[in-house]
Amino acid sequence: MPALSATTLTHPVLRPRREASAVERYARSAEALEGAAIRTADVPAWLEERRRAHDFRVDRIPFAELRGWDFAPDTGNLVHSSGRFFSVEGLDATVTDDDGTVTTWRQPIIKQPEVGILGLLVKEFDGVPHFLMQAKMEPGNPNLLQLSPTVQATRSNYTGAHRGAPVRYIDHFVSPEAGSVVADVLQSEHGSWFYRKSNRNMIVETTADVEPHEDFRWLTLGQLARLLHQDDVVNMDTRTVLSAVPYADPHGRAKLRDAELHSWFTGQRARHTVSAERVPLADVTGWTRGKETIEHDEGRYFKVVAVSVRAGNREVTGWTQPLFEPVRNGIAAFVLRHFDGVPHVLAHARVEGGFLDAVELGPTVQYTPANYAHLPVAEQPPFLDLVRTAHPDRIRYEAVHSEEGGRFLNAGSRYLVVEADASQAPLDPPPGYQWVTPGQLTSLVRHGHYLNVQARTLLACLGAMGLTA
Repeated sequence: MPALSATTLTHPVLRPRREASAVERYARSAEALEGAAIRTADVPAWLEERRRAHDFRVDRIPFAELRGWDFAPDTGNLVHSSGRFFSVEGLDATVTDDDGTVTTWRQPIIKQPEVGILGLLVKEFDGVPHFLMQAKMEPGNPNLLQLSPTVQATRSNYTGAHRGAPVRYIDHFVSPEAGSVVADVLQSEHGSWFYRKSNRNMIVETTADVEPHEDFRWLTLGQLARLLHQDDVVNMDTRTVLSAVPYADPHGRAKLRDAELHSWFTGQRARHTVSAERVPLADVTGWTRGKETIEHDEGRYFKVVAVSVRAGNREVTGWTQPLFEPVRNGIAAFVLRHFDGVPHVLAHARVEGGFLDAVELGPTVQYTPANYAHLPVAEQPPFLDLVRTAHPDRIRYEAVHSEEGGRFLNAGSRYLVVEADASQAPLDPPPGYQWVTPGQLTSLVRHGHYLNVQARTLLACLGAMGLTA
């Protein structure tokens, strides 16, 4: 083997830090309302055909019928006998604000320490990038099958801990080719229900021949944008990865400069002292465990339930597991205003007990209204009434989307973008809120733990509206 020259050692081949053509190429995909593989109008029928092609069934069961799961005698935690997958434990949270306000609560929470991969594989057809989408069954989805990323797998899935079939196309993400990665960032999951859970959000391109399995289809960004306007078609994992698509900022202007926005957000993190510690599930007060549910004593928030699942096209075709089931659907909404022709949305610096960094940017409104129905309007969360009672001519986007169907049962949220005026949403918003442009959100989402999963869904929806480009 010849020795390396000094030139080779001291003068590596340098490349541009960013691929200049990525924004232009993905803009072409966003403009393509039809693709090379399937008509957009035929996607719901294809999903239904794939549902009929496999044996799918989800049944509620008592906790006693869970296989491989049990309540630990010392802690009461709901754990798997293998020690893998996830557990249902308790959370003891205390939030102290810099004005001295202290908020405390206890709740069940999901502890899943492993990092999963949510990956979209991209390939060009006739010069237009297409995304390889999967018709994937998740037991918590109300309609079972939705459009999933190419790969949606926990580490237990793709390392074979389930003893199931291999995860298709996983090699593109575990060992991506040089120059193929468009986006790769760790993002949080639902901070109200997961304890410090992150997934690796990836967009990877390929020029190789990829033969789609019958449960997969190539779709353009334009097709996905149209499907994002339909209820319960594009799943949560797809939406969070789509938020990382590289879009141009056509305006280049904002109420706050980027450095000012970063400073404001850092200040929001600094003003909250959050203590969120895992405790035994048996020590969680205000919640009662029965034969079939763990639920809040006042009937609010969510329940822990158990299901038996049969899924003919999954890596493992049958199993039982716990799921979290919200008592009612939620609302997640951005309030929108235009300043000097530039769209801005009102982001909220939210504290959630399960966040790794305590605070992330969320939508203007992210609540389950039923949990606040007992309060006078004046004591309900800011902007909730504005969004909930918005006149149809103010609603710029609306669809019901399911949350993560692998851990949550029938967890749907009404996602909205509502345009407001100065009397409803002032230029100088309340503490904890800030006006940001879609372009600024697109920059922030390239970094982990800045935008929560609901804000990332809405950022994907803003892309579907054409407000990120």
